[in-house]
Amino acid sequence: LVRAHPPLEERARLLSGRSVQQVGPQGLLYVQQREPAVTSPKDGSISILGSDDATTCHIVVLRHTGNGAACLTHCDGSNTKAEVPLIMNPIKSFSDHTQCGRLEGHLLGGFSDDRRQLSQKLTHQLLSEFDSREDDSHLVTSCVTELNGREENENHFPVIYGIAVNAKTAEIYRASFQDRGPEEELRTAWVLTGGPMISIYDAKTEQLRIGPYSWMPFPHVDFWLQHDDKEILENFSTSPLAEPPHFVEHIRSTLMFFFKKKNPSPTNKLFPGNKALLYKKKKRRSFLWEKISSPGS
Repeated sequence: LVRAHPPLEERARLLSGRSVQQVGPQGLLYVQQREPAVTSPKDGSISILGSDDATTCHIVVLRHTGNGAACLTHCDGSNTKAEVPLIMNPIKSFSDHTQCGRLEGHLLGGFSDDRRQLSQKLTHQLLSEFDSREDDSHLVTSCVTELNGREENENHFPVIYGIAVNAKTAEIYRASFQDRGPEEELRTAWVLTGGPMISIYDAKTEQLRIGPYSWMPFPHVDFWLQHDDKEILENFSTSPLAEPPHFVEHIRSTLMFFFKKKNPSPTNKLFPGNKALLYKKKKRRSFLWEKISSPGS
């Protein structure tokens, strides 16, 4: 692919050579794994979509050049065939009446040395699924696997871990994030228990919508909490040597979330009345998310 389209390698080199920008909470929607989100330049609350901690995962950005609508998601390859439509359809709904422009795709993250070749397999799956669709989309950036790798002391690591896209300026850049939004452990619990990809943001109402989720109790929580950091890293990561420093702390806090909630099936305990948790972005001072009433309450 790169040999046939040399500009892909040049774009990857330019992007990976840029410095990492620290993104603050103003206008930011941070997405975790399996959380596609869409925004547009008309959104009064969200202008930046971002995600990080991508090692063997890929961050996918789709953007329509006509109306500026952008979608970002963090794919882990759990069910690529079912996930690509969930990435494509929301941004298409913004573009149905757009007469000009095209849909451009950007694949970022992953590296080439994981022994099970998880990154390479995910790249192939995503490209194959996008190519098989009737929708006309154009691959503009492919900073994945070999094009996103570096070597240090004979160990391999990704260059880019995090990406942000600004819907108002169309800029895509390397990024890191301190604010990851509300209910971080709850959202991670959804992934750890095998939850499928699900959208968390409604650009029309400008609301973050979490759940309601349902899962079976997570097994052996107390057993895992007794393990040291090295064992948690080796058992919960697909690339233990390449994980960022906070990975184990994040997994441990999610396991503690299960433990404190007595390992719930969350429908009634965490989502009263089986209703979603709704948040709106504060537009002054902290720019953090503020919880609002559940729908119908």
